[in-house]
Amino acid sequence: MNDKVPDCQVSVLRLGHRLVRDARMSTHIGLVARAFGAASLIISGTDDETVDSLKRVAQRWGGDFKIQYTKNWRETLRSFDGVVVHLTMYGEPIGDVMPKLREASNGRRLLVVVGAEKVPGDVYKVSDYNVSVGTQPHSEIAALAVFLDRLFMGEELNNIFENARIRISPRPRGKGVENLTA
Repeated sequence: MNDKVPDCQVSVLRLGHRLVRDARMSTHIGLVARAFGAASLIISGTDDETVDSLKRVAQRWGGDFKIQYTKNWRETLRSFDGVVVHLTMYGEPIGDVMPKLREASNGRRLLVVVGAEKVPGDVYKVSDYNVSVGTQPHSEIAALAVFLDRLFMGEELNNIFENARIRISPRPRGKGVENLTA
């Protein structure tokens, strides 16, 4: 089994985004996806300002993170050429499946499906892996963060985002924010 960080491009598909109710949750899904090593976010559901808000974050904080909206998530899943992972508390335990998943995704594209409302049964069927990050109710944001951190074995936390306008300078106390455009 593979205990090495896979060379894969990760996209996150957010299912069922709903106006007002999910704007903050979907925004946080996008923030976590970007910060924890995903290359892109695809939002399906209601089209609102969430996509534009996340694009502004990526412009300010750097990197090449792509955000898009799709009306038809089923077509996105059907046409995806790579490994599909659905995060659900009903799936295989993350610790059991992660070595196999790293091996299967190495050199390939990986699509991580994160639900909002009740996920249709065909998502479970079309996914190559249904992965459980715990068996208790919890946030899909937390599940995505844990999943990406386990996939990339913590190395994603050292990513440097090119073309950033601002950056945090770590400090033991106080805030260290660098304005890179000055």
